[in-house]
Amino acid sequence: MVLMQISEPGAEAEQTAARRYAVGIDLGTTNSLVAHFDGEVVQVLMDEDGRASLPSVVYYGDGKSEVGGKAEAFAVAEPHNTVASAKRMLGRARAEFNDDPYVALTQHGLAFETDAGQKTPVEVAAQLLIELRSRAQAHSDEHMVGAVITVPAYFDDAQRQATRQAAELAGVKVLRLLNEPTAAAVAYGLDEAAEEASLLAVYDLGGGTFDISILRMSRGLFEVLATGGDSALGGDDFDKAIVDLWLERLHLSDPTPGQRRRLLECARQAKEMLSTDEQATIDCSALAMSSSELTLSRSELEQVITPFVGRTLSACRDTLKDAGVESLDRVVLVGGSTRTPLVRHAVAECFGCDPLCTLDPDQVVAMGAAKQADVLVGNRAADEALLLDVIPLSLGLETYGGLVERIIDRNSTIPVALAQEFTTARDGQTGLVVHVVQGERERVEDCRSLAQFELTGIPPMVAGAARIEVTFRVDADGILEVAAVEQETGASSEVVVKPAFGLDESQITDMLKASYEHASEDMLARKLGEARLEGESLVVGLHAAIAKDGDLLNPDQRSELEGGMLTLQSALTDTDPEQIRALTEALGRASEAFAARRMNRSIQIALQGVLITDLGAEDA
Repeated sequence: MVLMQISEPGAEAEQTAARRYAVGIDLGTTNSLVAHFDGEVVQVLMDEDGRASLPSVVYYGDGKSEVGGKAEAFAVAEPHNTVASAKRMLGRARAEFNDDPYVALTQHGLAFETDAGQKTPVEVAAQLLIELRSRAQAHSDEHMVGAVITVPAYFDDAQRQATRQAAELAGVKVLRLLNEPTAAAVAYGLDEAAEEASLLAVYDLGGGTFDISILRMSRGLFEVLATGGDSALGGDDFDKAIVDLWLERLHLSDPTPGQRRRLLECARQAKEMLSTDEQATIDCSALAMSSSELTLSRSELEQVITPFVGRTLSACRDTLKDAGVESLDRVVLVGGSTRTPLVRHAVAECFGCDPLCTLDPDQVVAMGAAKQADVLVGNRAADEALLLDVIPLSLGLETYGGLVERIIDRNSTIPVALAQEFTTARDGQTGLVVHVVQGERERVEDCRSLAQFELTGIPPMVAGAARIEVTFRVDADGILEVAAVEQETGASSEVVVKPAFGLDESQITDMLKASYEHASEDMLARKLGEARLEGESLVVGLHAAIAKDGDLLNPDQRSELEGGMLTLQSALTDTDPEQIRALTEALGRASEAFAARRMNRSIQIALQGVLITDLGAEDA
């Protein structure tokens, strides 16, 4: 029996439901943060020393580990045990990091070589999440029911899965993986309560990743029109460029790992100073180099980082084209690297409006995630913040002839589920391999393979008779699930796509660029593939029909069909789809009379021994 609380007539209803405690986590490349929304204000949670940012650094010594600022203290003395910027390696391939002497290839992917053993990027991320979870629990007596964790918009499925795995290791329940630009839009849009529809660009340049998203906002609805970016570009690249400049100036071609780590710290300090000053001078006496001071002017900084800023602007222009918009109402800056004056000036010039940066660019992502977490645990109505993200690249599967059948187009709003019906290509086929691919090209060889799985238990039928429904589902976190079901028997198989490694932005950019450059070539290839498939199917079918019912043809008729089959078979090796289609249609017309005779024979065989009166009784 369910008991219900009933109040006296006229009595004011009491608020019995307690607020559930959830947080937003910005798992950053350089720094990470955790924030909580109490229903009125968003609070970025501090550590015991009053610091909001947790350096995304983990130290693995012999028998002990440290996280954050305490780990940074070991960076110069023990660089091989101090792991920084591990987020850039989540879900990525070993081949992309050949220049890192502390990264090794393991049976399951990448790992960092430390005195405490090999540590994967997932384990490093988990250590950071454990620290943030502890900080969140220290700020409340309530049990933390979950967290919204932000990821770069261009994180692919492998990178998102790796983030989820890190959260699982850390004991953090993931309410949702939220794209970082969308989180920033939540923080700004809900704070300002936009009543009229407006177009917004979120330019997010963090320590290790760059994202650009174009959103349409109206009364709590955030619709992502298009996303772009570079998952391997950020403030870390600024720092490395500064270090290279200093090394050249100091004539130091082979610094020790400890020196390079310390120089990177100095570069970061100089970069931050130049956000407000024209000249930066850093004490480097501890490095025992020819000079005890390192200097950098703002103009020198701008000179070495201009190529990186240019890459971000190129991505911005491409994303504007994808979104189909020419002008914007506002531009939001996110990420500590946007404090650089050159970046702010370049963004204003690119979009034609002054960027909005009233919220701390380092904290805005965590703040938006905290607001969304508050919605997802039921503290507020879900319709207060409806988020519609998109997928960055089309998803589809391989069909006969090596062609791609796109199921979900790029920039489709997620979550999304779409199904399409397919059939078998051969007589008696009882199984098939579902090959899932990602990309914009027409041929499988030009796209990226994501996963393969088998569907068995298909009843043996003639080619084209089976009905197999394949469903693609992309959830709110951008995770793909593919399922195939044979309609007659109910036989089914499915897979959650977990690629062996990630897709970096340069690959994504190349794939999109190739889709435009080779559009006509791809269309011709598709037409050719379809024409060959149609012609081949007709030839195979006629061969089987003549072998079975060739007696229905006189010698001239048989010779005509066999000649047409030989001509078509020869044409199948050519590259003219129109010629193949013309020969296929001609052979099809020539075989119509033969097909009619075969049909009559089949009917006569089926009706042998059946009385006309019996047929009438059945109809009655």
